[in-house]
Amino acid sequence: MENPLPQALQLSPEVARALSQNFPLVALESTVITHGLPYPDNINLAEDMENEVRRGGAVPATIAVIDGVIHVGLIMAQMQRLVQPSQKLYKVSTRDFSSVIATGESGGTTVAATMLAARLAGIRVFATGGIGGVHHSLNPRQRFDFDISTDLPALATIPMVVVCAGAKAILDLPATLEYLETWGVPVVGYRTDDFPAFYAQSSGLKTSAKADSPQEVAAIAQAHWSLGMKSAILVAVPPPDDVAMPVEEVNLAISQALREARLNNVRGQDVTPFLLERVRRLTRGDSLRANIGLLLNNASVATQIARVLTPGGVGFLPG
Repeated sequence: MENPLPQALQLSPEVARALSQNFPLVALESTVITHGLPYPDNINLAEDMENEVRRGGAVPATIAVIDGVIHVGLIMAQMQRLVQPSQKLYKVSTRDFSSVIATGESGGTTVAATMLAARLAGIRVFATGGIGGVHHSLNPRQRFDFDISTDLPALATIPMVVVCAGAKAILDLPATLEYLETWGVPVVGYRTDDFPAFYAQSSGLKTSAKADSPQEVAAIAQAHWSLGMKSAILVAVPPPDDVAMPVEEVNLAISQALREARLNNVRGQDVTPFLLERVRRLTRGDSLRANIGLLLNNASVATQIARVLTPGGVGFLPG
């Protein structure tokens, strides 16, 4: 890498070696471990996602903050720290890096924070579940109350391929897509032109482009960035058939969860985990199974794309 790493960012030996040898890497977030799923599903999924990347021929780089250091690539002992119930763990977005670094705290990185750390490390592909976006208003008199995830500005300003199953289904999906359009973020449906609804394969909304292979994703990214564009390429992958849920069932559970959030005056960073947990309970665990299945599938697709974007491969983007 030409530029020195920030002092607060540390690469694991495996990640450093992969970068020096131009081996494909896939960044993975850690809020799914700290805040996204219950124990032991969280630690099992973290291991399974890393294994999925390795099976596909790339190196996984799970990112988290531990004792004030941003780690790019975790060993098992570090992952175990992120699931300890006695451990105080923060949900770390880009705004939170400075405070957790200065105070030596630990936490899981969100989509936005993972993108920034991965970009600083020189990693070009990132696999997640669902991005954050524009929230539904918890005030019934307003359509939305400007609760907008930091993930969206990150996608608008950090050049990276981000593989997801769309935005989290609890969000206002039309408003989220409008934001991405305003900021020039290509939303590429992977083997579909229908924007997935996280747990469900179809939201009824269209993507801005379609790609049927990792090579086509790479070609879109190359064309986009060759024009000087600085935004991410958002690759939206429908959840697999065996875990996808009917959209009607998803919408019913989300509507109930939103009503409960309003009644309980849930606000800020508490909204997403509250809604996801209520949807899990209302769907009797079906949403959890869908979440796990789509995360593993996204890791697989991201690995295929990372291999194409590796130096010497079709569509490699230098610099």
